[in-house]
Order: sequence, then structure tokens, then C-alpha cells
Amino acid sequence: MGTRSRIGVMHGDICKSVYCHWDGYLEHNGVILQEHYDSSKANHLVALGDLSSLGKNIEIPEGADHSFDKPLEGITTFYGRDRKENGVSFKADLTFDSFFERAEGCGAEWYYVMRDGVWYVGNTYDSDITFYKKLVLLSDALEAAKETL
Repeated sequence: MGTRSRIGVMHGDICKSVYCHWDGYLEHNGVILQEHYDSSKANHLVALGDLSSLGKNIEIPEGADHSFDKPLEGITTFYGRDRKENGVSFKADLTFDSFFERAEGCGAEWYYVMRDGVWYVGNTYDSDITFYKKLVLLSDALEAAKETL
């Protein structure tokens, strides 16, 4: 079973976001986003639409065989590009509340938002007072997670 997440980029008050099916927890998607996705790459990720799994890289190396059925390690797998699905474009929300509702509505447990070049994280677990319906600095969340291991 996947740990679903939503990954977004905020431009002013507008948040463009995509669904991600696998490994949405901090120790996977959180680490990858923090360590490998700057603002430019985050915008590129969102532009390509919903994804099955997040990798350190977006682009398929020239001549390589990468698909949904035969994914290359470390390469993001998209529903549109790699599985040829339609209707998987990014979604735009005008407020954080609307974005949060979209995250809950798609079954996302975690969400990640880049705002002004900085990653934030939150979750949809109403019992989690640290992350529920908040934007917490991802770097702080990852540091705190290291301390609990």
C-alpha cells in the first residue's frame, strides 16, 4: 500500500500541485525533495503532472528505457509521460485551505509545498498537532526525525 502525498509549488497565493502515490513519508519523499529539488526542478516536476513515484531525477537519460512497467532507479515515474494516462495534469488552488482539501480528497497523508524556494511539509492526520494542516519547514522536520531514530 502506498503512502500517498501531494507535492506543490506556490506562486503567490496559488499552489500548483500533483499527486504522488508511493513513499510520501518524510524519510523518502521529504529527503528527496529537500536534497534534490530546487525551485526550477520543483516547477518542472509539477509541470509534468501526477506521479507514481518520486526519484532524485526527472529526466530519462538519453537512450535509456524507462517506463511505468520498467522504471529506472532514481528516475521519477509519471502517470502521463511513463504510463500514457490522460487527465493527470497539475491542479491549481487559490488558497492553502483549498490545497489542503485537495490533499485530503486524494487520500494524501503527507504534503510538500515549495514556497519562495523553501520546502515545507504537513500532513492530514488530525491527531498530529505538529504537522496537521500546517506548513512546517521541511529541513526542521527532517532534523527532528533524525533525532527520534
